[in-house]
Amino acid sequence: MQKDDFTIVVFPGALSSPKKICLPRKIAKLGFIVSGVLFVAFLGSSVYFVQQYLQLQGNETELAKLRKESKIRKIQVEKFSHQVKNFETEMARLERFEKKLRVITALENSPKSVEKNWGVGGPYGLTTSSFNTSMGRGAASMVERLSNGLDHLDKQAKIQSISFQELDNFFKNQKSLLSSTPSIWPTRGWVTSAFGFRKSPFTGLREKHEGWDIAARSGSPVRATADGEVVVEGREYGYGNMVEINHGYGVVTRYGHNSKHLVKVGDRVKRGQVISLVGSTGRSTGPHLHYEVLLHGVPVTPKNYILED
Repeated sequence: MQKDDFTIVVFPGALSSPKKICLPRKIAKLGFIVSGVLFVAFLGSSVYFVQQYLQLQGNETELAKLRKESKIRKIQVEKFSHQVKNFETEMARLERFEKKLRVITALENSPKSVEKNWGVGGPYGLTTSSFNTSMGRGAASMVERLSNGLDHLDKQAKIQSISFQELDNFFKNQKSLLSSTPSIWPTRGWVTSAFGFRKSPFTGLREKHEGWDIAARSGSPVRATADGEVVVEGREYGYGNMVEINHGYGVVTRYGHNSKHLVKVGDRVKRGQVISLVGSTGRSTGPHLHYEVLLHGVPVTPKNYILED
């Protein structure tokens, strides 16, 4: 054995004889160096992978947290979207109501009415799907859409407020006109024939229907739709038993096909007062009320003179 050699003694087992392995010093050093490098590499990689695992665990926890927060925000946004749509629906209802008020008060051509934009328009993407899209594109886009939509609704609300203020001032100065203007349902039921041209249920020919047919149970109360004076009470051709009320200001209402009258000519009636009972007298196919509104002798659609939902 040379002095530069290393001797490695291996004991294979308790009963076996030990074995000696002689390695040159250079080979032994190389082996030690390689082993050291491998050990350091293994240790470094172990530390790296442990750090990556811990970071991944942290990222997963953070991702779960973000998902939860995103879900909460989505629910909040959907709820807010629903509230905005309800507000839009209410604004549209107020707009329709205002139109009716302007028709019966002859203010539909006022400067403020002409200047304003009646159309509410779209909700500027304030639907649930649009909010989801906005969230996907980023919070800034969502906030911008919300801001645009709310600005639009705020503008419409201010316009509506100014318009209603004009109407309020008009009503304060026109109490007599208001009480004499038809504005309620004469009876509760279903409109089976509207104002305008229709096919005659008797001849099958095209004819103009100058009022509304409101189907109701026989004997249902018929109410005056505004204050006025009874000028006709009796049987009229085509109308059967009919009551006609003069409300002044060129407005007259007619109530036909009644089974019974509870007023007479010359009586002063109030809005909501029961004046007759629903019947099927005259030119009628079944129990209903024929209701007409005339403005300066010209029949107009009763739709514009019913403010109740």
